[in-house]
Amino acid sequence: MMDDLDLGFDEQDRGDKGKHRRGRKRGGRSGGGKGKTVLALLLALVLLGGIGGGAFYGFDRIQSYFVTPDFDGDGTEDVTIQIPQGAFLADMAVVLRDAGVIKSTKAFTEAAQENSRSRNIQPGTYKLRKEMSGANALAAMLDPQNRIVNGLTIPEGRTAKSIFKLLSEQTDIPVKEFEAAAKDPEKLGVPDWWFKREDGKKSAKSIEGFLFPDTYEIPPNATAEAILGQMVDHFLSVTGQMNFADRVQKERGGISPYEALIVASLAQAEAGTKKDLGRVARVAYNRVYSGTFDCSCLEMDVTVNYYFESIGQEGKTSGQMTRSDLDNPKNPYNRKLPGMVPTPINNPGKEALEGAMDPPPGDWLFFVAIDKEGNSAFTKDYSQHERNIEKAKENGVL
Repeated sequence: MMDDLDLGFDEQDRGDKGKHRRGRKRGGRSGGGKGKTVLALLLALVLLGGIGGGAFYGFDRIQSYFVTPDFDGDGTEDVTIQIPQGAFLADMAVVLRDAGVIKSTKAFTEAAQENSRSRNIQPGTYKLRKEMSGANALAAMLDPQNRIVNGLTIPEGRTAKSIFKLLSEQTDIPVKEFEAAAKDPEKLGVPDWWFKREDGKKSAKSIEGFLFPDTYEIPPNATAEAILGQMVDHFLSVTGQMNFADRVQKERGGISPYEALIVASLAQAEAGTKKDLGRVARVAYNRVYSGTFDCSCLEMDVTVNYYFESIGQEGKTSGQMTRSDLDNPKNPYNRKLPGMVPTPINNPGKEALEGAMDPPPGDWLFFVAIDKEGNSAFTKDYSQHERNIEKAKENGVL
């Protein structure tokens, strides 16, 4: 019977075991072959009754290198875990392991590899148990009943103050706590280099622009700081995937990523349609940086309205704004001040960021919405701009 059992010995093994053991060189066989030989030898010794209790302990340790560490069963006590935006299966496994849900990341990833539905796991909050097997943890996350849905959608173009109000209504966390957390953007995760400017103006460190608009799962008992930090992390993830900062520095001719973020917020506020986001961004660049616009200023009413909101006043339409509103010397967002405004004026979405990062070529200096669908007419000639304004009035837009 034993003659037919392949224990991993070659012919030389059979003939001269002692010589073979002394003469074998490290690395003489592949790592996989050597491992199989050792394991086969141990198994053979077990079968032959040549191993005592101590050796069984050593064998058990060796075996752990070949067996995935895993819990057995449905788990013990309840635990809530948060899967962040953009997490891959490997990232999820780390979250689960650190929370004590699974014994090893490999237990979860191996189960995920065997289940094609694993790619359907969404970011959010899940109610699981500690000490679950990898397969059971995966199955629990695929069960909608275990997902705690507390989603909140932040629309594109909302100001930080508006976002704080939305978050407060959803979470019952006072607005003052969001305002307090927002005072230190770097503590929330915004890198210092994001606030650098190339236009000679002093940097104003504000959370405005970094609260990325999207739908978020708000974890139970989350703090204001944690929620805003989650939004900042998402902003950094999206702009990182876009190579936003690198492309702006390489392609926008000495304009900093922060200045481009400001332009993205202007485009988000002014463009009536998505296709015009890049064109509005180009107008902003042309007015401030090209030297072809008389004041080298933005001359956009939306910056005035942002100032109104910041001091607790209601916004106004262009027709309602007085000369003192438009040219208030105390307003740092004065539309006539040369250069770019101090901060973004809202939190732009991905398409507005793309428009500011890679605007279409054009020498436009003026634009106006000309129909109720939000389409705008762009021109570099002021006389043509006046004709476009008349067309807007005919269409009932102005």
